[in-house]
Amino acid sequence: MNKERLASLGDVHETVDTTIPAKGIKRFLAYVGPAYMVSVGYMDPGNWATDLQGGAQFGYKLIWVLLMSNLMALVLQSFSARLGIVRRVDLAQANRQTYPPLINFCLYILAELAIAATDLAEVLGMAIGLYLLFDMPILWGVGITVLDTFLFLLLQRYGIRKMEAFIIVLVATIGACFAIQLLLAKPDIAEVSKGFIPTSLSKAELYIAIGIIGATIMPHNLYLHSALVQTRKIKQDVDGIKRALRYNFIDSAIALNAAFFVNAGILVLAATAFFNTGNTQVAKIEDAHQLLAPLLGSTLAPILFAVALIAAGQSSTVTGTLAGQIVMEGYLHLRLNPWVRRLITRLIAIVPAVVVILIFGDEKLDDLLVGSQVILSIQLGFAIIPLLHFVSDKKTMGSFAITMPWKIIGWCIATILVSLNASFIGQEVVEIFAGTSSWFTKLLLVLAVLAFVALFFAMTFYPLFNKHRKVAASLHHLPVVVNAIEPKPIQKIALALDFSASDKAIIEQALALGGTQAEYYLIHIVETVGAGYLGEAADDAESRTDEWHLQQYVTQLSVIGYNAVPLIGFNYRVDEIVRLVNQCHAQLLIMGSHKHSGFTDYLYGETVDKVRHKVPINVLIVNES
Repeated sequence: MNKERLASLGDVHETVDTTIPAKGIKRFLAYVGPAYMVSVGYMDPGNWATDLQGGAQFGYKLIWVLLMSNLMALVLQSFSARLGIVRRVDLAQANRQTYPPLINFCLYILAELAIAATDLAEVLGMAIGLYLLFDMPILWGVGITVLDTFLFLLLQRYGIRKMEAFIIVLVATIGACFAIQLLLAKPDIAEVSKGFIPTSLSKAELYIAIGIIGATIMPHNLYLHSALVQTRKIKQDVDGIKRALRYNFIDSAIALNAAFFVNAGILVLAATAFFNTGNTQVAKIEDAHQLLAPLLGSTLAPILFAVALIAAGQSSTVTGTLAGQIVMEGYLHLRLNPWVRRLITRLIAIVPAVVVILIFGDEKLDDLLVGSQVILSIQLGFAIIPLLHFVSDKKTMGSFAITMPWKIIGWCIATILVSLNASFIGQEVVEIFAGTSSWFTKLLLVLAVLAFVALFFAMTFYPLFNKHRKVAASLHHLPVVVNAIEPKPIQKIALALDFSASDKAIIEQALALGGTQAEYYLIHIVETVGAGYLGEAADDAESRTDEWHLQQYVTQLSVIGYNAVPLIGFNYRVDEIVRLVNQCHAQLLIMGSHKHSGFTDYLYGETVDKVRHKVPINVLIVNES
């Protein structure tokens, strides 16, 4: 396999076929889904905190800031989708193809930190939601969030469409909860509409506005969207790409407008319930939950508030895991089992939450949420600027590169976001220097800032001056020189047999490939209780029967002119197949697929998938005839 062309999210890559003839709404629905999975990042607990503070302290005044940040997000997400649709690479893969190893490694570390920070906010949101709904201690709730690893595993087994459906249901749940709460709150529509008019902002209002913008546009979403659009198989011609771009833009507009509705709903609810009643100091999610019932005169409102918070946290964990998988595979070409990746990411997020709770108690959770947003702010520019370079490059995007007006809009957005976040980080640095921190701490902070500035400029200007980009980054690969290929006959073929109906198909395929010139190694693994304890010394009835059956295969093949060798393994199916394949120095392994999936994989095992990752040769999978 070409290492520069590992498929993004390989398990679900191009698994949704949009090339099947369809008309009208059915054609559009084939593309619907990726943007909804991205949209959940725009309504996570970090957004809730800033929206609540904005509404409680300043009423409806900052709605226009929400709208502006949503429009910015729509532009950037459409750029991310364009990269994935046109070049069929995600943002992490494009970075690897463009930047030198040192810059790539730094970008990878920052992306991983951003994903861990995002996951931290999701952990805290889920734990707070459980506390509000069931009065469960926060520490217990944090521990329970480990279990959603198994939820992701379950969803992943059913394919990308089922996962998208699950996310859409959660998004609909969040939206319905806030729609009902707004009906209970009865906001003044005339006053709400005034909030859409841009106005000058005081220093305090500007601080919250920066928080709203910073919490709205998540760096991991740019990686995520560029990969999710590749789950759709499209026609690789001009019309097919144009159609995919058009439908994905519509999908993004609908999904991000839904996210805007949720964020605006939180802000309007806070403004109506708290600002208009004089409770302007409400800044914590827990405080908002406690005050909703007496202020709105309904016990339903706080319940819906907690349910929506849990749904937001749970939906974000699924997309966060996918983003982590994309970043690791794209930058490092390292592919882990998704549930292992999920567990590692979740544990990284849980550790700081548990430490803070044990040392400071629940009161410091909001500070932890703010800290996670600072980490996201640092990473934001390191995702946006490479994306703008890639979608502007006519050498790799061809006629689908963005036009000059969109370049200007994109760079203006990047400048605004980077400036606002740099200002926010600068304020934090100034506070540290004004405090009582040691000179060593301040020196480390200066060195860290200088390193970030150097990395930022290197990342920004390298694509402009690099004249030797890899050919693999182009829209299409160079064709293989066919006349230079020297076919090599397969001389040693291993067959994994289990005395089922698939054996016939395996043997037929092997003989067709190798003919009478090849050697055939017939592998069977004995998995009896005796084999588990005694290994090769096992001599029970089933072991002897299996050996007899295998020898019958060898005898029959010998009669018709084929050279076959029996190989028996014991106990651990996967490890034994790998050992015997290596022992006989086979050039090809042929295995049968029993077409079971889901829960039955746990009953019968996932032999094929595990073996193919461990053997150093090609594996051919045949179905039962």
